[in-house]
Amino acid sequence: MVLLPGGTFTMGSDEFYPDERPVHERPVAAFLLDRYEVTNEDYARFVDDTGYVTVAERALDPAGFPGADPADLVPGAMVFTPTAGPVDLGNWRNWWRWQPGAYWREPFGPGSSIDGRLRHPVVQVAFEDVTAYAAWAGGRLPTEAEHEYAARGGRDGARFAWGDEPYPDGIPRANTWLGRFPYDNQGVGDAAPVGSYEPNGYGLYDMIGNVWEWTSDYYTPRHVRLSDAPVDAGKRANLLATASAQEGFPGIPRRVLKGGSHLCSPDYCLRFRPAARSPQAEDTGMSHIGFRIARDA
Repeated sequence: MVLLPGGTFTMGSDEFYPDERPVHERPVAAFLLDRYEVTNEDYARFVDDTGYVTVAERALDPAGFPGADPADLVPGAMVFTPTAGPVDLGNWRNWWRWQPGAYWREPFGPGSSIDGRLRHPVVQVAFEDVTAYAAWAGGRLPTEAEHEYAARGGRDGARFAWGDEPYPDGIPRANTWLGRFPYDNQGVGDAAPVGSYEPNGYGLYDMIGNVWEWTSDYYTPRHVRLSDAPVDAGKRANLLATASAQEGFPGIPRRVLKGGSHLCSPDYCLRFRPAARSPQAEDTGMSHIGFRIARDA
């Protein structure tokens, strides 16, 4: 782990997506953060030690899916599938599919494997799965503010973790989508082994790109500043419900993902930036979402 000194930084951005606003000063206490994303090797050690069964391996409760065909209620997870050519970028269902049998050991479905991928970040892990690992490891998930502070690597206010240009001198500084999304990827095309790109100013790897990372914070459609008036329970519930409904998953709590992934592309998802954020349903694993662990200093 890396010890980050803490301090006050400029959180958010008013240049890109509305949910990154308002820009504000945010203090962060000193904390420890994993140098790398949690790998398949790491997660296998946890499962072997505890016998833990992930959300993607469990049978689905029919009560949570009224009207669904019981034959469809089988364990699985979401898997990215490139398209044959240009599609409507307003509909994420064009490149995501529900894959029965997909879970962390077979992340792309039955027949896939983590053999040869032990140093790749673990994926297909839901919020419950990552918090269980964190407790076993004696840590916790970072907050959204901690993740953004760490991802900036000391470059306060910069658009990207390495400066203001997405590809300085034409060179990618993180594992992101290069080419036309979602059918023409001239980059890695998948998650890369952790540490494949240069670390940031704090000595942390893959804080940007590779896989999105879970944080502990609930998602709301805007930043709630520490200086804002306290949000009462009713208003907070409405904010959370609105965020869930906007994403098409009413009633399911959503957490903040940070850092972007290998699927982030300037023509669709310009979120390989420290300020960027994305909502994710707690119960859903995906093939481009992983995590890392924090600890109090």
